[in-house]
Amino acid sequence: MSKVVIQGHASGTGDFTIAAPNSNTDRTLTLPDVTGNVVTTGDTSTVTETMINGSLGKVLQVVSTSGPASTVSKTGAGSLEVINAQITPSATGSKIYIMATCGGVGVGGSNTWIQIQIWRDASNIKNGPYGGNPSSANAPEVLAVNHLDSPSSTSALTYKVQLERVSSGTNGWDAPAARATITLMEIAG
Repeated sequence: MSKVVIQGHASGTGDFTIAAPNSNTDRTLTLPDVTGNVVTTGDTSTVTETMINGSLGKVLQVVSTSGPASTVSKTGAGSLEVINAQITPSATGSKIYIMATCGGVGVGGSNTWIQIQIWRDASNIKNGPYGGNPSSANAPEVLAVNHLDSPSSTSALTYKVQLERVSSGTNGWDAPAARATITLMEIAG
């Protein structure tokens, strides 16, 4: 049988009190069998099962998809969706880590720059790096962007990778969608 030991802090001067709640029901508090600190909060209404079970920061689910075989093209200015994936968080406190890449993007001319972006439903949540080569039209580019999102939702969310022309050039771009990937990871919060 395990023993319960409460050890005082050598430099602490305050009292540490464990108080039972005002309840007519027997309760059991089971601590996780891990080394470290137990997460607590002053507002007990925000303590979640995730906190009690010690699974903060754990990956709860992963959704990953690659693009279709067809090429996505854009002529002139504007933006266009390349690939998307959907995830339904299991708790409002969860975070969604998004990893997105788009390879083989051909930027259609000098002074034409494109940017990779992450959208959640209809909102742009992250602008990534630019791609383009002023001295070489249609040079293939690999664009990637990562983002940690806090959607505060348990509804189905659609995350999209978009490319947008952000320069003065008049040409568009094309992206072999088969080389595009998006990975969504729900992180316990």
